[in-house]
Amino acid sequence: MKVILFGATGMVGQGVLRECLLDPEVSQVLSVARKPIGQTHEKLREVACSDFTHFAPIEADLAGYDACFFCLGVSSAGMNEAEYTRVTYDYTLAAAETLARLNPGMTFIYVSGEGTDSTEKGRSMWARVKGKTENALLRLPFKAAYNFRPGLIQPLHGIKSKTGLYRAVYAVTGPLLPALKALAPTHITTTEAVGRAMLHVAKQGYAKPILENPDINGCATS
Repeated sequence: MKVILFGATGMVGQGVLRECLLDPEVSQVLSVARKPIGQTHEKLREVACSDFTHFAPIEADLAGYDACFFCLGVSSAGMNEAEYTRVTYDYTLAAAETLARLNPGMTFIYVSGEGTDSTEKGRSMWARVKGKTENALLRLPFKAAYNFRPGLIQPLHGIKSKTGLYRAVYAVTGPLLPALKALAPTHITTTEAVGRAMLHVAKQGYAKPILENPDINGCATS
């Protein structure tokens, strides 16, 4: 299986990349990013993209892949709706529309978030925009498309978030995670579980297009 990965330098993307490189069924991973991700591996290729709304210059590099794991995203903190929509919706759809045209047999998996609003009408800005993005992806002519909605994600294997706020949150909650897992096991996952679940779904599919946290954890152990 050949995989395209967006967001390989983010916390979730780092975890997904790790699992892809460890999986013997994955023959190649193409990282699409603005800058080199700082890793080398016999399976890993990189292509630079300076404009995530315009993929024409790198289209030749994007054909011939079986799955795309789209882990690119930002926190909505301090952003207005137009700014957040540009990164969350515009970037994702520009990539997905290009890939659907080049790879109609592809499975596309998008990392959304717990609490996403599929109606696109709720009060929460980030949840509306994520819902709009999810809905648009499911209308594209892929072989299959799935939206992952993880809750709290525990970084494993030395992985750290690039976002200062998230690092602070994980620093505080890290020692509390055993207790949190006991109290709310359905709302917590790990970077490892997300990566393994993506690979499982890309290979075997899933019964529904939206995977909540319990679905993700279940796929990760299948």
